[in-house]
Amino acid sequence: MSELVSTRIRNTAGKLGLPHLAETIREYTRRADEGMMGYLDFLDLVLSEELAVRDDRRFRQGLRLSKLPHHKTLDEYDFSFQPDLDPRKVKDLATLSFVEGKANAALLGPPGVGKTHIAVALAVTACRAGYSIYFTSLDDMVRNLKAAGRLTNKLGTYLRPGVLVVDEVGYQPLERAEANLVFQVISKRYEKGSIILTSNKTFSEWGQVFGDEVLATAILDRLLHHCEVISINGPSYRLKNRLKAIERENDVA
Repeated sequence: MSELVSTRIRNTAGKLGLPHLAETIREYTRRADEGMMGYLDFLDLVLSEELAVRDDRRFRQGLRLSKLPHHKTLDEYDFSFQPDLDPRKVKDLATLSFVEGKANAALLGPPGVGKTHIAVALAVTACRAGYSIYFTSLDDMVRNLKAAGRLTNKLGTYLRPGVLVVDEVGYQPLERAEANLVFQVISKRYEKGSIILTSNKTFSEWGQVFGDEVLATAILDRLLHHCEVISINGPSYRLKNRLKAIERENDVA
């Protein structure tokens, strides 16, 4: 390829918003020459590479805006430590069929069993698949909504994402006005976007969490209409790691 043609392609690629192509056109032509590619094969190579780069850029940007506390995956989850948890149920959720159907997923269990890890891993999977995601604890969401100058504008933060992760439902009881804010989010997302939530309370205890049995029932009615529920009742990961650290300290001593 002549330098003139190469320069013209780089300039055109830049104007089309294809910076990767502008930087790598010579590499593409080298691979095409070595593989003796035809015109269509070469075009397929260029477009496939550009799409992969664009998807990766979108994925990294989505994670950056998601507020996720970490980016753990299901491969990092130790299912052997929770023998009562069927891995197939979690991996079924990872197919994202519930997200496609704008349904919800609820992970219930005591503190430390890995609920947040699984919720985050599902959100990362959804982000990789092209869905917008956002993470918040229930307390942070309520606090931000209460402090909002215009509630409608702030609600958009929790209504726009394709997948909203609401962590730690039930760790602090809410006043009725606060519970009503949660109801607005759940109600407005109903059949319009997915929610992944974690809670240390059973659904029968949500009346205490939200300070009003009627309001709790209304929230559960919309949340559970289309919802996959997974209960994790095993030992705490955090306690496990702490006990290992203590054992190592004792061995050194």
